[in-house]
Amino acid sequence: MDPAGGCPHADNARLLERSAVAAVVLPGEVEGMAVLGHEALKEFLGHPEVAKGAEHFTELREGRIAPGWPLATFATVRGMTTADGEDHRRLRSLVSKAFTTRRVEELRLRIEELTARLLDDLQVAAEQDGGVADLRRHFAMPLPMGVIGELLGVDAEYRDRLHHLSNQVVATDIGPEKALAANRELVAVLAAVAAARGERPGEDLTSALIAARDEEGDRLGQEELIGTLVLMIIAGHETTLNLLTNAVRALCGHRDQLELVLRGEGGVGWVDVVEETLRWDAPVSYFPFRYPVRDLTVDGTVIPKGTPVLAGYSAAGRDPAVHGPDADRFDVTRSTRPGATRHLSLGHGAHYCLGAPLARMEASIALERLFTRFPDLDLAVTEAELTRDSSFVGNSVRALPVRLGTSRG
Repeated sequence: MDPAGGCPHADNARLLERSAVAAVVLPGEVEGMAVLGHEALKEFLGHPEVAKGAEHFTELREGRIAPGWPLATFATVRGMTTADGEDHRRLRSLVSKAFTTRRVEELRLRIEELTARLLDDLQVAAEQDGGVADLRRHFAMPLPMGVIGELLGVDAEYRDRLHHLSNQVVATDIGPEKALAANRELVAVLAAVAAARGERPGEDLTSALIAARDEEGDRLGQEELIGTLVLMIIAGHETTLNLLTNAVRALCGHRDQLELVLRGEGGVGWVDVVEETLRWDAPVSYFPFRYPVRDLTVDGTVIPKGTPVLAGYSAAGRDPAVHGPDADRFDVTRSTRPGATRHLSLGHGAHYCLGAPLARMEASIALERLFTRFPDLDLAVTEAELTRDSSFVGNSVRALPVRLGTSRG
C-alpha cells in the first residue's frame, strides 16, 4: 500500500481484474490482505469467524509491530470498532440512543441552521479572495464537526484541534514520532473534554457516557470512554467531510447529473446523489482491520488466521461484476434502477456504521442548500491539480477551491 495515498480507482480496477482478494504490504513491511470485490467483501464483513479484537492480530500479539506504527490506533483503540461479541453489543448500546431515527430527525433543524451559517461564511471567504474559497475548509469540514461536536458536548474551542489531530491519526504516511505524539495529544484533548463534561454535565452523549462509567462501572471503563470519544470524533466527521467533498467534485465534473437533480427530473433527488457518491467515490478507501480467527477462504483465496485485513470499500463500489460494465461512471439515477445493488461503503453486518442515517441527512441537506444557493458553483482548478489526502484509508482531497458564481439566496 502506498502510504501517501492517492486516487485508488486505477489500482483497484487493476487488482479486481485479477482477484477479489489481494495480498498487500502495509507500512512497516507488515503483511496483510485486502478484500476488494463487492460479494467477497459482503461475505467477509458478515462472516462469523472474522474478528475485530486486536488480540487476534498475530504480529501485534507477538510484539512484532514497532512503536509508532501509523495504523496502530485502528487496531488498539478501545471501542466499538475493535470489540467483538458481547463487548461490542455493550459498547454499541451505550451510544446507539444518540443515533435513533427519532434523535437524528430532531437534529434536522440544527443542521439546516448550521448549513445556512456556513454558506454565509463560504460566501464571505470567496469575496475576500477574488471569488474563490476552499469549500472543504469553510463548509465540508465545519458542518460535520459542528454536528458531532454538539452531539458529544465538545466545546467549539477544541474542534479545529481535534480535526487536525484526527487527520494525523488517519494519515498513513506519518512517521512514528509524529504518530505517537498525535495519538497522545488526541487522548489528552478528549480527556479534557470528558473532564469538563464531568464537572458540567449536559444533554450530550459524553455526559451520558460519563454517567454510565460512574454509575455502572462494569458497563464502561475510563479507557473505553476515551476510546469511544476518539472513534466518535474521527468517524463522526472525517467520513462525512470526505463524502461532501467527493460529492461536490463529482457534480462539478458531471454537470448533466447536477442539472437532473436541480430540475428534479425522473424523481432523482439529493439522496440519490449521496448514495451514488458513496458507491462511486467512497469516503473511506481501505478500512483497517479485521482478522480471521482461522484460515479462511474467500472467493478462492486463503486468508491466514490472524492476518490484518483491509475492507476495500472504494474497490467494491466500482466492482463491475456487481455494478455492471458502467460501474466506473457517475450516474445519480443508478439507485433508482430496478434490482440495483446497494453499495457497502458504510459497512455491513454487526459493525454497520451507527452514524449512517446522520451522515446521509447531513450530506443531503448540505448539498441541496449549497447548489440551490450557488447553482453555478464550479471547481477553481482542474481535478488533476487537487492534492490527495496522505492516506490509503481516507479517500478525498486536502482542499477544494471553488468559484461560487452568483448567489441565489
